[in-house]
Amino acid sequence: MKYSPVTILSCLLLTSFVQVTSLPAQTKQERESYIRKYAELAVKEMHFSGIPASITLAQGLLESTAGTSELARTANNHFGIKCQMEWQGPRYYYDDDEKNDCFRAYKTVEESYRDHSLFLMHRQRYSDLFRLDPTDYKSWAHGLKKAGYATNPRYAHLLIHLIDENKLYQFDRWMPEMESINSTAGVLVSNDSLIPGISKPKVYVRNRIDFVIAGRDDNIEKLTREFGKLRWEIRRYNEIPRKQDIRPGQIIYLQPKRRRAERGFNTHTVMQGESMYSISQHYGIKLRWLYKRNHMKRGTQPKVGEVLWLRGKKK
Repeated sequence: MKYSPVTILSCLLLTSFVQVTSLPAQTKQERESYIRKYAELAVKEMHFSGIPASITLAQGLLESTAGTSELARTANNHFGIKCQMEWQGPRYYYDDDEKNDCFRAYKTVEESYRDHSLFLMHRQRYSDLFRLDPTDYKSWAHGLKKAGYATNPRYAHLLIHLIDENKLYQFDRWMPEMESINSTAGVLVSNDSLIPGISKPKVYVRNRIDFVIAGRDDNIEKLTREFGKLRWEIRRYNEIPRKQDIRPGQIIYLQPKRRRAERGFNTHTVMQGESMYSISQHYGIKLRWLYKRNHMKRGTQPKVGEVLWLRGKKK
């Protein structure tokens, strides 16, 4: 997934010159540098989780002081997420609300962004957020504060200020450009594909398979009707269980997935938060063949850092 530096820079040059008040000390240059560095990562997470990229970037700017805080520099923690009882990963101890508070530590910033997505997606108190319009960043900001993400009473206003000042809402309508995935097909995902008023999703190609990105109002029945499919096709092509439907940002194939990934994509290194299903959808491989190529029992999940074979068979 690549964006032209010129494209991102053009967004940054549109920002206003209003001074940030009640925010951690960060210069305009530091904020622009942060946005330029992590905008495409926030967009990628948006299409994984449904969390607006503007919200993710604003939280990253605020919580990490544009990537300059001790927690960000030493633990790659850009969202101030504490250990919590279920955390089994590396830890970093830092004086915050309490002395020697325990925070999650990550090997990379990418891991921090993915864990932020999972943190919001899998906690009941944040579930109402995912019923909001994904472009309504103001409601998302107030929803985060109401759900208790931060104790600062001005938290929502600070996020909204960062989004408005830096025009981060532009990224909420960007689509990830799957240039490497579409190396054979030569089809790129355009950033203007979420223009309001387009009722039928745009069709893209991955691994020589037609697919769409599910919008906020899409469901299996709606896509079945719009693309003239039989009632069972979309569910079977995407290996979706009977009582489950689709969610915004999800890749939905309109044709059967294949036995192997596109030429040039031989292996995949598992990142935190990924599953066999998400990987099979990412590369357009039938789930049973992904298991078969890696000699894994159906239903088991890979470990973070494990290398999966996408074309040949794991030895």
